[in-house]
Amino acid sequence: MALAATLALAPAVRDLHRALGATPAGERAERVRRSAQYRDGKFHNRIPTRTLEPGTTLASTRAWATGRRRRRPPGPVPVTTPPATEKLTPDGLHVTWYGHSTALVEIEGARILTDPVFSDRCSPAPLPGPSRLHPSPLPVAELPPLDAVVISHDHYDHLDAPTIRALTRLQTAPFVVPLGVGAHLQRWNVPAARIIELDWDQSVTVNGVRLTAAEARHYSGRGPTSDKTLWASWILTGEKRRVFYSGDSGYFPGYADIGSAHGPFDVTLMQIGAYGDAWADIHMTPEQALTAHHDVRGGLLIPLHWATFDLALHPWTEPADRIWHAARAAGTPLAVPRPGQRVDADTPPDVDGWWQHLA
Repeated sequence: MALAATLALAPAVRDLHRALGATPAGERAERVRRSAQYRDGKFHNRIPTRTLEPGTTLASTRAWATGRRRRRPPGPVPVTTPPATEKLTPDGLHVTWYGHSTALVEIEGARILTDPVFSDRCSPAPLPGPSRLHPSPLPVAELPPLDAVVISHDHYDHLDAPTIRALTRLQTAPFVVPLGVGAHLQRWNVPAARIIELDWDQSVTVNGVRLTAAEARHYSGRGPTSDKTLWASWILTGEKRRVFYSGDSGYFPGYADIGSAHGPFDVTLMQIGAYGDAWADIHMTPEQALTAHHDVRGGLLIPLHWATFDLALHPWTEPADRIWHAARAAGTPLAVPRPGQRVDADTPPDVDGWWQHLA
C-alpha cells in the first residue's frame, strides 16, 4: 500500500520540482555574475529595498485570513472574446489585456506578449495557490502568431511553466527575459536558440521592434532562495510608436530617468494591484503608478496586475477605483478594458466603470 501511494505521488512531486525551475549555471551564471546588479550571491535593486516591512508578518497573516469575500468579485467578471486575428498595420498600436499582467501588444506590425499566464492557478502545483477570478478570454492555443514573449520576472503570477511549455510547442517566437530567467526556460525544454537574456539597459530587436530591459524595483524567486534571477520593466520601441511595461515594481525615482532616455510613450502598461503597507517597496499603489506614468512621459495608461488573482488585502475593485479617480483628477488619458478587450491606442474606449456594475 505504501509503495503504491509513493508511486502515485511520484509524478506530482516530479512536476512540482520541475515547476520550481532551475538556478543559473555555466555560462549563464557567468553572465549573471558580471551584472552590475549582482553582488554577494544575488541581484539587488539600485536603492535599498525590503520585500516585507519588519513586524508586519503577524498582522498580514491575520488580515489575510479575514475579509476574503471583499477580495473576490461578487459576480462573474465580464470577459470579452478577443477578435479574430486582425490585419496589422505598419503604424498601428493596439493592446489586448487577457488578465493580470498578460497583454498582447500589437505595435507597428509586430505582436509582443507580456508575462503570459493562462493556467487556472499561479502556483507550482495544480491545487494550492491563488485561482483565477475570471476565465482566460481565450486558450493559449488560440493566440495569434507572436514575434516575442517578454517576461518581467520569475514569480508564479508572471512566469507560468505550463503556459511556457505550451507556447514552446505552439509558437516559434523567442522568449526575451531578464538575466538568469533562461535557466527556468531551459529546465522546461525551451530551445536555447529561443531564449534571449538581457541585463538592464540591454536591447534586442525583433521584427523591427527594439525590446529594452529597464530598471524595476522588485525581487525574484520561485522557491526557498530569492534574487538569483533579475527582474525588469520593458520598453518596446518601434519606428514611431513606444510602449512601456512596468512589470512588478515599487515606485522609485528611476522612472524619470527612463522617461528622459526612452520616452515619451504612446502607452504605458502599469502595475496597479497587489499593493500593501507591509510590502510598499515592491508594489506600487494606483496613485504611484500614475506618478510613474507621468515620470516616464506616458500618453495613454492601461492598468495591469489586478482583477485576476487574489494576491493582496485590498478589495477587488479598489485598484481600478483608485486609478480612475486619480487619472480623472490629473486629466490623464486612461483605458480600463475588460479581460479580452482590444484597445486601439489612438481611439481608446471611455472608462465605464464596468467592474462596479457586478451584481
